Amino acid sequence: MRRVMMTGGAMLALLSAAAPAQIAQPRAHASVAGLPATQALFDSYVRTGKMPGIVAAIGTPGQPAVFVSAGRTGLEPDAPAVGPDTLWRVYSMTKPITAMAAMILIEDGKLKLDQPVSDIYPAYQQMRVLTNPDASLQTRPATRPITIRNLLTHTAGLGYSITTKGPLLKEYERLGIVPFAANAQVEAKVRPTRPVSLQQFAERVAALPLIAEPGTKWSYSIGLDVMAAVVEKVAGMPFERFVQTRLFTPLKMNSSYWQVPASAANRLVSNYTFLGDRMVPIDPAANSVFRQRPSFPYGGAGLVMSARDYDRFLQMLQNGGQVDGVRVMKPETVRLAMSNLLPAGVTYGSVSGATGGSAGEVPTGFGAGGSVTLADTPGGPGKGTYGWGGAAGTIAYVDPARQMRGVVMVNYFPADRYPLRRDLAATLHQDLGHSAK
Repeated sequence: MRRVMMTGGAMLALLSAAAPAQIAQPRAHASVAGLPATQALFDSYVRTGKMPGIVAAIGTPGQPAVFVSAGRTGLEPDAPAVGPDTLWRVYSMTKPITAMAAMILIEDGKLKLDQPVSDIYPAYQQMRVLTNPDASLQTRPATRPITIRNLLTHTAGLGYSITTKGPLLKEYERLGIVPFAANAQVEAKVRPTRPVSLQQFAERVAALPLIAEPGTKWSYSIGLDVMAAVVEKVAGMPFERFVQTRLFTPLKMNSSYWQVPASAANRLVSNYTFLGDRMVPIDPAANSVFRQRPSFPYGGAGLVMSARDYDRFLQMLQNGGQVDGVRVMKPETVRLAMSNLLPAGVTYGSVSGATGGSAGEVPTGFGAGGSVTLADTPGGPGKGTYGWGGAAGTIAYVDPARQMRGVVMVNYFPADRYPLRRDLAATLHQDLGHSAK
């Protein structure tokens, strides 16, 4: 079971960064009455047994989101049909939300982008760096502090249980530095060693060595989980309450949960993996781990959300911080968050095209919790397109220059089982190209 969990996470690290580059963009004046080619694609995916259900929300300039859906919440013939309010595990699509919570505190003047994390957690004042990460736990003193910018951009030198190897991985597992929920069986094994709060999590992470000097290397990490702990301490309230108060409630994101309540359980999908060509449930909705209270809110991978809710979040970013006249961030804060925030001299390592990514095709940087394209691409994303994906196949992006956004919800491991990004790019090009004529 652990192998499935790690594989799903590793696929996220390889695939999701390039998700925005895979979505074809229409001309800015396109309007959408429907997306028939995309609907046909989704219907075929469900009909041929590739997935039980799928939902997308596509937003075009001056138009409300168009929702496209097919299938059911599970393989059971009586499972409910999926739709805009169905609940999905978004895993690392939680990271942009945590990042924007941090940016709100920066806007409030309570944090600074280049502020040392040791100002908030003194335990981070004397970090150490591994000298041979693959072979030993021998260290040297770090010469740079970890900053808020580093946490937001995966440049803090922190590891991740889904990517870290060698002795450090064993230390992460020993101390329960596994802010990820796979299913009830794995959770029963992991929970006894996992920290019981964000504050304890942050303190334990500070006691572990780094894989690289802060601010020198992009490496996918638990940075946004530590960021959640920073938000909680600086805000003076539980992290989940801050997110609810400053983002979810004002944006009317009414189907976003760290723990799915009983009243919404019938909207939760099952999560699947594959044995050969056969889909098998890895986290059935009826006894999903996401119906349990988590050890603490995982700022990097903890949310269950609907397509409607994630579209509201993307619409806020697209509109420079507001939706329906309700403002949650200033336009300049949103622009900063979706700009390339990588430290000087650090580049974002894109992913191999063999994994479904687009290495070398689109110059890419990294903003607050998500990747950022650095140049316009004909037929592809505009400069400044921001987004990220999730370990169970979800996709999200917003192109502020062309006023486009999209979110796709599926739930299965591994995320690259099918060429969904490629196929969706083709059908959206067909649908939106036709609508522009």
